[in-house]
Amino acid sequence: EQGSKGLGFMIIFPAVDIQNGKAVRLKQGRAHESTVFAENPVDAASAWEKAGARWLHVVDLDGAFDGAAQSRHIVRDICTALSIPVQLGGGIRDMKTAEGYLEAGVSRLIIGTLALEQPELFAAMCRAFPGQIGVSLDAEGGRLKSRGWVEDTGMTVDSALPRLLEDGAAFIIYTDIERDGMQCGVNVAALEHISRLSTVPVIAAGGVATLADVQKLYPLTLTTSLAGAVSGRALYEGTLNLEEANAWVAAQ
Repeated sequence: EQGSKGLGFMIIFPAVDIQNGKAVRLKQGRAHESTVFAENPVDAASAWEKAGARWLHVVDLDGAFDGAAQSRHIVRDICTALSIPVQLGGGIRDMKTAEGYLEAGVSRLIIGTLALEQPELFAAMCRAFPGQIGVSLDAEGGRLKSRGWVEDTGMTVDSALPRLLEDGAAFIIYTDIERDGMQCGVNVAALEHISRLSTVPVIAAGGVATLADVQKLYPLTLTTSLAGAVSGRALYEGTLNLEEANAWVAAQ
């Protein structure tokens, strides 16, 4: 499932975002604009596995906004309930938090703010857990944001990516902030650019709203390092059907 460019395989990652112990979705990452989709995140996670998910994408929003891992017991319950692997992001800002999530059963971790602001710590994390640490790059017009999208880092994708790859990032999740949770389609040009630059798998996030979006991205899996797409709101609200998307990808 992982590797270099041109695999022609695309994984759809259903997203389960945890806030105050519930499964929610945010609009453009804003903490106060959330919709509760499930009282119990474990139920939401299990439902996606039953629907044919190959991976699950979990975000601990309590961690992302408060900088503390409050939802680790829920994460452990999700990992215990599922037989598919789980990747997790949100507020992982130190080695101890990373270790805690991996011990809870998470297969790989997504690092955001820390990767950009503390390069030495990020590189140490990649060395400690080889192949298990990825980076979330959140961009608006090519400029990278951090701390839950509230701060401009002063970096661009092009300036940051080489160092992150050198440090040992195992995969990249690229979010186009303008499109996240807004269901207005994917930024194919931006994704093609980063997927050509990257030597590790790239996963698209933000704006994957319909089967047409999956179909637009799919050709990049043949020629670049694009390997998948995360979708949340669209899957919950039914504008994208997981079984249908997986069947279309498999048919290619």
